[in-house]
Amino acid sequence: MASVEQFQATLEDLYRTEGKAELIGGRIVRLMPTGYTPGLISLRIGRSLDDYSEITGKGRGFADNVGFTVAELPSGRRSFSPDAAYYDGDPPRNKMRFISGAPRFAVEIRSENDYGDAAEDQLAAKRGDYFTAGTLVVWDVDPLEECVRLYRREDPETPIVFRRGDAAHAEPAVPGWTVDVDWLLR
Repeated sequence: MASVEQFQATLEDLYRTEGKAELIGGRIVRLMPTGYTPGLISLRIGRSLDDYSEITGKGRGFADNVGFTVAELPSGRRSFSPDAAYYDGDPPRNKMRFISGAPRFAVEIRSENDYGDAAEDQLAAKRGDYFTAGTLVVWDVDPLEECVRLYRREDPETPIVFRRGDAAHAEPAVPGWTVDVDWLLR
């Protein structure tokens, strides 16, 4: 009986992958580009986090497509590429490479295909991976429902929901930082 050896992708393979992708279970998983509204929201969050970093002298804010590598999780995940993030660890030695470690705060912004039961399951699994890797807070930004759901590692099943008129925060991951939901979704 013949056997076929399964190719296991590595972080080096991920570095050579064009476009946005993550390494999960030894496979390169390509992520779709986002549309107009999710792109603007990502930029606004990243810009606000970067402003916070400059003012406080702590951490770094990032918009879409920055890679974070982690030790292999039980799910097989080795990397994240959040839509926006805040990281307060050491930068990589080679600053052209991915960041080693999970962000303290990660943002996932829904695109038009991120709705329905299967999408909800995928989003919940990814949040679980973030928390296992050490992320403290994950936002699920829903442009259609016009809300931001904040999930915390210590209570991952009970989101705090911010709507228009609210100031959303990311406590305890980004102390004192807030963003006006109306500004994010305008």
